[in-house]
Amino acid sequence: MLYTIGDLHLSFGVDKPQDIFPGWSNYVERLKENWNSKITDNDTVVLVGDHSWALKLEESRKDLEFIDKELKGKKILSKGNHDLWWQTMNKNENFLRENGLSTIKFLFNNAYLAEGISICGTRGWIRESEEPFDQKILNREAGRLEMSLQAGVKLGGELVAFIHYPPIYGTEENAPIIELLHKYGVKRCYYAHLHGSSIKGALIGERDGINYKLVSADGVGFDPVKIN
Repeated sequence: MLYTIGDLHLSFGVDKPQDIFPGWSNYVERLKENWNSKITDNDTVVLVGDHSWALKLEESRKDLEFIDKELKGKKILSKGNHDLWWQTMNKNENFLRENGLSTIKFLFNNAYLAEGISICGTRGWIRESEEPFDQKILNREAGRLEMSLQAGVKLGGELVAFIHYPPIYGTEENAPIIELLHKYGVKRCYYAHLHGSSIKGALIGERDGINYKLVSADGVGFDPVKIN
């Protein structure tokens, strides 16, 4: 089976407790119980960004160990806006090997095939202004998404997109991202990032032939969502 969830916001290696926020009390235990009650080691879970509050790769070790050793299944991690510990693919993969973390893979300019699904994605971006800085980042993320989708096409499964930032929120639509989803015939897009009161504004359902689903941890009750 294939599942997804985002925004675990773990902090085993740094002093930044997530459970100070409303709705997050005892969230690690709730997540672990929900996860391990239905996911087996033969299943795959796509984690859609914001895995750890660590600022450096070494600081993320305990959080990645929790994901690797305490949660069942194979995990594919994409980047979120708070994943400041995230380095190059080579550095990330070397870190996993050096620490004996064998159930984690990184989604970064690439794609993976699981349960007939070509898992594609990127961090994305929310353009909050018309400043060149915002447009530059959005264009870069669109480029990363296209690389991932191209890799997914070669794998041959149904292209499904996992994007940390919502491609659509309120009146804001990130055209470069959405255009790529249509260009490659993506029919399902899972995203995260939204918490608390912002969840109310999430697009959940079909828009122009694409089904969008919010999977941030508190948005889904700290319970991974089944995809296939």
